[in-house]
Amino acid sequence: MINLIDHADRIFVAGHRGMAGSAIVRRLSQAGYVHLLTANHDELDLRDAGATATWMERQRPDVVVLAAAKVGGIQANSTYPADFLLDNLKIQNNVIESAWRFGAKRLLFLGSSCIYPKFAPQPIQEESLLTGSLEPTNEWYAIAKITGIQLCRALRQQHGFDAISLMPTNLYGPGDNYHPTNSHVLPALIRRFHEAVRDGVSTVTCWGSGSPRREFLHVDDLADAAVFCLEHWQPAADELQFLNVGTGTDLPIRDLAGLVSDAVGFRGTLNWDASKPDGTPRKLLDVSRLKNLGWSATISLEEGLRATVNDYVQRQSNSQEVRL
Repeated sequence: MINLIDHADRIFVAGHRGMAGSAIVRRLSQAGYVHLLTANHDELDLRDAGATATWMERQRPDVVVLAAAKVGGIQANSTYPADFLLDNLKIQNNVIESAWRFGAKRLLFLGSSCIYPKFAPQPIQEESLLTGSLEPTNEWYAIAKITGIQLCRALRQQHGFDAISLMPTNLYGPGDNYHPTNSHVLPALIRRFHEAVRDGVSTVTCWGSGSPRREFLHVDDLADAAVFCLEHWQPAADELQFLNVGTGTDLPIRDLAGLVSDAVGFRGTLNWDASKPDGTPRKLLDVSRLKNLGWSATISLEEGLRATVNDYVQRQSNSQEVRL
């Protein structure tokens, strides 16, 4: 395979402290890329157009990976819709436009599977984009991500800018957000069950009915897919410029809760609060296009979940030591 990027390239990973961004930095380093550029929020606020342009003009990265975003679960999206829309639009527009204006040869934009219609045919193909109404509980984030995809597409069409996008399914792994109200379903379950074990609680209540089906991808698999696509994927002129990234398998949230409780060591009772929203009934990605290019996920949910629980427990232990 032809490698479309070079090990001597200066690669800027925006959002390098987040779960996805940090995993991509690790994977690029493992693959031998040594000129990695990063900037934390104190050094560069990507919502600031002027500051972003100045930084990009000064650094002149050859390759840009846009993994920075404001993210959160159902409650966070419902509570802060303007923040999710405005912040993500600003970040995307500033980074993508500056990358193009200051000569980056490739850009990889990370989207999300929430871009697809709520009732898209399953498994969801890339062609389902913009064919129906979005899931209301995260439509603000989804609209921002759709705009990012379309901006990459427009710059490629009008200016020949080599921008590609990946749409990962639900991610989990080291560095996840375990906030009690603003996290996604899997880290929220890990925290809830861990606290129940710690506090000797015999019953845990979970949101919704437990019937929606979800697909989960370990963030290290996403990082591997990102580097693979940066190196090898060049879409044809008449081809969609974004790819789904997932495992191709899903399971009910009720079954996921059982796996998490086992991994954490919770032996009590699970209750389900059906008054809470379920979200989209099913969201399984069709990953055949990426698989046909030669990439597939390798980390099983059971294996990845055990490692993630261990990472969370270690973080909690370290946090307690710091407080002491």
